[in-house]
Amino acid sequence: MAKKIKFMCTAFRDGFQSAYGARVLTKDFLPAVEAARDAGITYFEAGGGARFQSLYFYCNEDAFVMMDEFRKTAGPDAELQTLARGVNVVGLDSQSSDIIRLHAQLFKKHGITTIRNFDALNDVRNLIVSGKSIVDAGLKHQVCITMMELPPGCTGAHDPDFYLGILRQILDAEIPFDSLCFKDASGSAVPSKVYETIKQARGILPGETFIHFHTHETAGIGLNANKAALDGGADAIDLSMAPCSGGTCQTDILVMWHALRGTGYELDVDINKIREAEEVFKDCMKEYFLPPEALAVEPLIPWCPMPGGALTANTQMLRDNGIMDKYPEIIKSMSEVVKLGGYGTSVTPVSQFYFQQAFNNVMFGPWKKIAPDYGKMVLGCFGKTPVPADSEIVKIAAEQLKMEPTKRSPIEMNDEDPEKSIKHARETLQSSGIDETDENIFIVATCKDKGLKFLKGEAELGIRKILENSVPEVVAKDDGHHKKLSDYIVTVNDKDYSIRIEGDKAIVNDKTYQIGIRRNDESKPKALTEGTGTDVIAQMPGKVIRLTSRIGDNLHSGQSIMIVEAMKMEVHVSSPIEGTLTDIKVIEDDHVKTGQVLAVIK
Repeated sequence: MAKKIKFMCTAFRDGFQSAYGARVLTKDFLPAVEAARDAGITYFEAGGGARFQSLYFYCNEDAFVMMDEFRKTAGPDAELQTLARGVNVVGLDSQSSDIIRLHAQLFKKHGITTIRNFDALNDVRNLIVSGKSIVDAGLKHQVCITMMELPPGCTGAHDPDFYLGILRQILDAEIPFDSLCFKDASGSAVPSKVYETIKQARGILPGETFIHFHTHETAGIGLNANKAALDGGADAIDLSMAPCSGGTCQTDILVMWHALRGTGYELDVDINKIREAEEVFKDCMKEYFLPPEALAVEPLIPWCPMPGGALTANTQMLRDNGIMDKYPEIIKSMSEVVKLGGYGTSVTPVSQFYFQQAFNNVMFGPWKKIAPDYGKMVLGCFGKTPVPADSEIVKIAAEQLKMEPTKRSPIEMNDEDPEKSIKHARETLQSSGIDETDENIFIVATCKDKGLKFLKGEAELGIRKILENSVPEVVAKDDGHHKKLSDYIVTVNDKDYSIRIEGDKAIVNDKTYQIGIRRNDESKPKALTEGTGTDVIAQMPGKVIRLTSRIGDNLHSGQSIMIVEAMKMEVHVSSPIEGTLTDIKVIEDDHVKTGQVLAVIK
C-alpha cells in the first residue's frame, strides 16, 4: 500500500508572496479558500511572513481581520499555519522579547494553529524566546533549519554536517517544538543533499518526530527535492495551486500527484476536486498582474540564490520605479554579495539584505554604498553568520555605518532598546490618539510609520491589477497632491518624448531641465544668467517618506534633506555642498525618478 503524504497548501501565503509580491486583497481570494476546503484540503498556510506587513503597506487591510476571515472560511477544524522569522517575527526589523511574546498571543487569538519559525542565519539564539513564546501561547511550534546551495566554488556551510550541527544546537538549547522543517526558500539545495540531511536527521531525532520539507521551483528542481525529502524520511511537503504554483512558487498539487504515481507514495486527495478548486482560484486571480518571471525557472539561481518570494517582490518594485532593466545586473551582483556576506541563508530578511546590497552595487558602484541592513548583518547585529563575513567588507560597513562589530545576542540588544518596547509603541499610539489595543501595539511595533498611517486611515493601495488596456498598473490612491503624468507627447523624427512644464522646469522623459522661453529679441532671464543654485538630484527612484530639513535652513555638506524609501531601504538624500536650502521640489509621499531635482541649495 502506498504511503499517504501530508502536504500544506501554501497558495494563499507563500504563493501570493512568490507570484504577486504578497499584494492580494482578502475578498478576492476567499472563494478559492472555500473551494480548496471543499476539495478536502485541511492544512493551509494562512498568513505571517510578508503577508503580514504587505496588508498594511499595500492592501489597506488589517492582517488580523484577514486571519479571522481565513479561519471562518477554512472551518474550525482546519490547521492554519503562519510563518515567523525568529526575533523578527513578521517584520524586517528584529524585535524585543515583549513584542515576540505578543506576536504568539495575538496569532493564537486570531485563529492560528501552528507557527513555522526560522532564523535566516541559523543562529539558534534567535529561536529560543520565539519558540518558547509560541508554545506558551498554546500554539504548535514548527522549528526550522534554513537551507540553500552556496554559489559554485564556495564551501564552509550549507551541507549536511552544517545542518545537523544546527539541529544538535536546537536540541541542546531545549527549544520546545512539535515538528521540524527544513526550509529551502530559494529552491537551490540539491536533492542529494536534501535526502542525506533528512535521513541523518532521522537518526538524531526521536522516531515520532514530524519532519516537514519546504522548497520552491525557482531553480527547476523543486519536484525532485520533494521526492528526495520523502525518500529521506520526511512526513510532509509544501505544495500550491495554480496560478500560484511552479516557477517562483511551490510545486503544484496536480504535478506532485502525477509525479508520485507508482512510487510508493501518494497524496491523500480527490484529484478531480483539486482540479476544480484550481479553476476557481484562477478565476479569482484573473485581474491580477502575474509577472512573467513568476512563471519561469531561473537557471542562474544556483549562482545567485534569490528566493521566489523575494524575486517577484523585488522585480515588482523595480517595475514600479521604472528600472526593471537593471534586474539582470542586480541578479549577477547577488553572487558576490552572498559570497562575501557570511553565507546567511537567502530567505527573508537576509535575502532582502542581499538584494539591497546588490542593488546598491549596481546603482552606485561596487561597495560604494553599504545597504544599512546588509552592513549590520556582516557586523553581527542580527546574530552570528554561518561563516565570518569578508574582513574588508566588514571594515567598509563599519566605516560607512559608523558602527563596530558585535557578538552580542540580538535579543539582548533589542531588550535594551527603549524604541523596541511595548511602552514605546503604546506612547506612539497615545500621541496619535489611537486606541491602545494589543493589535495596534503590534502593528506599530512591526510596521512602524506605515502601520501608523494605516491606523490613521492614511494607507494607500498598491496592488497590481490588469486594467482595460492590458498594461499592468499599480492601483493607488490619488488625493490630488501628487503630480500627474506628462501633459504632452512630442514626436521628433518618429520618436516620442513625454514632456511636462512646471514653471521654469521641463521634465522630459523623467529628466528635469532648467528652462526659459523668450522671443529672439529678448535677453536671457537674469535667473538663468546668474544661476539658480545647486540642484539636489535623486540618485535612485523611490518615495519621499520624510522631510528632515526646511527651506531656509543653513546646511553643511552631507546633511540630510529628506528620506526616500527605495527597495525597502530608507535612504537619506543629503546636501552636496554647504549652503542655504532655498527650495524643496517634492512633498511627503511623492514618488521620484532617478535624475529628478528634489531640492536646491545656494
